[in-house]
Amino acid sequence: MRGHAATLAQALPAIPHRAKCLGIEFLEFTADDPAAAELGRLFAGMGFRKVGEHRSKAVTHWSQGAIHLVLNSDKEGFAHSYQLTHGPSVCAMCLKVDDASATLDRAEKLCDTPFRQAVGAGELQIPAVRGLGGSLLYFVDPASELGKLWDIDFKMPTRPAGNSDAGLIAIDHISQSMHYEEMLSWLLFYTSLLDVTKTPQLDVIDPGGIVRSQVIQSADGALRIALNASQSQQTLSSRFLAEYLGSGVQHVAFASDDIVATVKKLRANGVSMLAMPENYYDDLGARTDLSDARLEILRANNILYDRDDSGEYLQAYTANIGGLFFFEIVERRGYKGFGAVNAPIRLAAQARLATARSS
Repeated sequence: MRGHAATLAQALPAIPHRAKCLGIEFLEFTADDPAAAELGRLFAGMGFRKVGEHRSKAVTHWSQGAIHLVLNSDKEGFAHSYQLTHGPSVCAMCLKVDDASATLDRAEKLCDTPFRQAVGAGELQIPAVRGLGGSLLYFVDPASELGKLWDIDFKMPTRPAGNSDAGLIAIDHISQSMHYEEMLSWLLFYTSLLDVTKTPQLDVIDPGGIVRSQVIQSADGALRIALNASQSQQTLSSRFLAEYLGSGVQHVAFASDDIVATVKKLRANGVSMLAMPENYYDDLGARTDLSDARLEILRANNILYDRDDSGEYLQAYTANIGGLFFFEIVERRGYKGFGAVNAPIRLAAQARLATARSS
């Protein structure tokens, strides 16, 4: 029996360790020409600048702080097919890892589905596997040619675009919505491939029902992905699935060191922000020791507030874009969570906005 077990162990393929994630290198948005122009205006309004154009495709690179966004309106390839199914959306996420080749090797040995598509002469073949909802999960690393992605595959734009920096410094977290029965599978996908941990599950109150939420994150916070699912068909998460025709990224949170200044800049640039109910600030004043002056600043800028033993957390949201997708702006002051106490307020505000638009 022992001899059989030893032989079996020797026959198993060597598998690399779980990948250490150093951060999100880029998010890729796909859109047709009209939607791409609209997204470009939104990126500019949020302080991003167009810093690159792909050498062979209708793809642009937008940047601010440590954030990189890719906007793909090419008429061929994976992103175009994804856009035809889902409309304007996040079609891919690229993780910066310690070893991209080893990460792909581990993914393949875990039976994740690899992905390849044609690239131009001299351009990079970025390792990738299929991710949530048929999207792509790319891998790059700083030690190989993949670390020179922006110099190899992109050139300076012929017509730069964008506004001045709005104070966004990094991607704080990604929020993905999925079918309820998928959640355990995608938790396993991330935790088996990457060196991450998962937080305890939370039940978030949506006006349409309960949303189950769980976060996977790296120890240093370089990667945070919130996974959300609901058995109710009336929640914002479930309505996203219905309109999006599948699971995907529902919102992206950008970090700022000064959320008040950032929100003011976004509003000045014409970015529509989500209005919060007045009674939220009355309640916030009653349950915290925040000064009247500080409460008024939060109220004037539709900023939500939470605190824990580690510090404070401030949040603001854009109005929904192209249906149910939206951006979040956050400022962390030592705080470790995700403002779960404020989620029902945000969801109620989004439900109210959706009702107003449909009436």
